Amino acid sequence: MTATIDSPCINVCRMDADTGYCLGCFRTLDEIAVWAGAADERRLQILLAVERRRAEHDPAGCSAGGDFRGDCGR
Repeated sequence: MTATIDSPCINVCRMDADTGYCLGCFRTLDEIAVWAGAADERRLQILLAVERRRAEHDPAGCSAGGDFRGDCGR
């Protein structure tokens, strides 16, 4: 079965040493590594984890001025 869910990658691709999350997409290295071969069910699990992390670490999005979401053009 071919996976149909797109990657959350935004081409920032820098890992935060404290959290272990990518500063752009909020995935872990393990999640990034398995993404290409993951079925949609696994991809959805990863995306749910990403949304929880984003809400915790970047609740206001780019306007918060934090270190995450390096694509904000600050």
